[in-house]
Amino acid sequence: MAEIIQEEKEGGKKKAKKHAPHIDMTPMVDLMCLLITFFMLTTAFSKAKVMEIVLPEKIKDPNAEPPRISASRTLNIVLGPDNKLYYYPGSVKPEDFNNLPPLAETDYSPTGIRQLLLERNRTLAKKIAEFNADVISGKIKIPQDSVANEIRKLKNIDDTGPIVLIKAYKAAKYGNFVDILDEMNICGIARYTFVDIAWYEEKMVETAAGINPSAAATAQN
Repeated sequence: MAEIIQEEKEGGKKKAKKHAPHIDMTPMVDLMCLLITFFMLTTAFSKAKVMEIVLPEKIKDPNAEPPRISASRTLNIVLGPDNKLYYYPGSVKPEDFNNLPPLAETDYSPTGIRQLLLERNRTLAKKIAEFNADVISGKIKIPQDSVANEIRKLKNIDDTGPIVLIKAYKAAKYGNFVDILDEMNICGIARYTFVDIAWYEEKMVETAAGINPSAAATAQN
């Protein structure tokens, strides 16, 4: 803060003398220390929110035969319109168009798609739960930073869990992508990927949702 320096002259009278203003920087230093402490704490507490997405490996040889997917382990999840969620096991071929299997409907609640995924991923989920319990109890001594790597190894060697193929109908919402990815991570699904929906699967969704294809096309135009 600025201050005025006074001089005392003969006779006991004081007369103010004009000097260059002097600013006390002590409060400013205290404020800077508080701000530095505040920013250090908030920077440490605010961690970046990252969503892990499992992508298929890049095919080096385009002429190579694609890997075979076991039909018994395959689970097709279709994101439908109006926040609806459908699924069917196995696979469907284009030549089966006249005899398409019905889609089962579920939702994004813990008793919906999550319960379905946990039931199909029961063996791997049990291994991951037992591993986490051993780490917490101290039976397995491992650095906290290495826990995620060990769980990733358990997923890589798993050969019993489902192979989830996630597909989206043309009227699906973007938020449903985030919801289904959350469920994949919560249930510990080791193998899942996004694939394009087939034309006959669109027909399956329209049949299950009661959508008139001609009316839907008119509404989009």
